[in-house]
Amino acid sequence: MSEKIIRVALDAMGGDKAPYEPVKGAVEAVKQSDEVIVVCVGKKEVIETELAKYEYPKERIEIVDATEVIETAEHPVNAIRTKKDSSIVKGMMMVRNKECDAFVSAGSTGAVLVGGQVLVGRVKGVERPPLAPVIPTGEGCALLLDCGANVDAKPSNLVQFAKMGSLYMENVMGVKNPRVGILNIGAEEEKGNALVKETMPLLKACTDINFIGSIEARDVPYGGADVIVTEAFAGNICLKTFEGVGMFVLKKIKGALKSSIITKLGALLILPALKTTLKDFDLDQYGGAPMLGLKGLVVKTHGSANYKEVRNTILQCIAFSKHNLPEKIEQAVREQTVSE
Repeated sequence: MSEKIIRVALDAMGGDKAPYEPVKGAVEAVKQSDEVIVVCVGKKEVIETELAKYEYPKERIEIVDATEVIETAEHPVNAIRTKKDSSIVKGMMMVRNKECDAFVSAGSTGAVLVGGQVLVGRVKGVERPPLAPVIPTGEGCALLLDCGANVDAKPSNLVQFAKMGSLYMENVMGVKNPRVGILNIGAEEEKGNALVKETMPLLKACTDINFIGSIEARDVPYGGADVIVTEAFAGNICLKTFEGVGMFVLKKIKGALKSSIITKLGALLILPALKTTLKDFDLDQYGGAPMLGLKGLVVKTHGSANYKEVRNTILQCIAFSKHNLPEKIEQAVREQTVSE
């Protein structure tokens, strides 16, 4: 067994499919890795009922009772302030107090974003922590940041996103010297809005990242860059379009294969190869979106996350915690501040 066991606080009440999918994800995670303990935070009796359905190493899943739930429609700031006994607040406080190494939630995105900054706290020097999902590409995967936290960003924010994203891809995902691109409407340097044009020379001047210039949205699936930097408005549209097109294409393929006796027979022949190919573009395999730039790890999964996404997000936390990302991010930000 590893010298360090990673403790992950899991919001067992968050998401469209809570508590059964989060709890099942916790069970699958501890069965797959002996390096993690999952602390399920939420209504104790409800969690116990779900856990009773499974066989798992009992010493590796704990329960912390939380009587309140922050709903998606609630005002995030008010919810964090008033619902002290909610699964989100209690889970984040465990990270803040060093009782857990990470917090995972499929619950209210707004509450997770607010709680991450207010309760867990930002790394010194980080201006705005971004949400950074890993997305599949033809070259493996890429990190897209920001995808939902900072709709209105400044050039200095995007420079920090680039540095934090590079550290994440190199340390957690094992990509050496990751290529950083800024999301743009064309490859030419003179193209783009005011934010892109102001950020471009700042990124070119960074000697600690591998900046390759602009990347268009159509080149993202082909693996045109390993780290894709943008503000949250464009980033979220890019991500949702990516997800939507993927689901649409998959639906059309399934429909075509079931359209006649001949196509059904053909489907049997290509099914193994098709499954392997489609697995490469399964977003669930990469887990959730970490909120980079915090003093502890906070990861947001989709509201509709199934147990596979929850499991992989929990396992993702192991690599993050082992590489001391907050300390490395603080060092990178400090160097940026000195150079300015």
